[in-house]
Amino acid sequence: MAKYPNIRNLREDHDLKQQQLADMLHTSRTSYCAHENGVSEFSPEQLIQLAEFYQTSVDYLLGLTDERRPYPRRKRR
Repeated sequence: MAKYPNIRNLREDHDLKQQQLADMLHTSRTSYCAHENGVSEFSPEQLIQLAEFYQTSVDYLLGLTDERRPYPRRKRR
């Protein structure tokens, strides 16, 4: 099983190329491809960026939940 089972599907659902996501994450397409394929790991910051971009949760990206909607955010005080 892939480390990031939903990331490729989200990218393809949004008709995006790996290079577009690599540019957004300030990395190379080769590095992004390795992350997407589970050869290397995304940093926590990159996972948060992807979750915010796709408007989902990091848990969904990691395959820990099937719920695509993001968690409600806490109100800042």
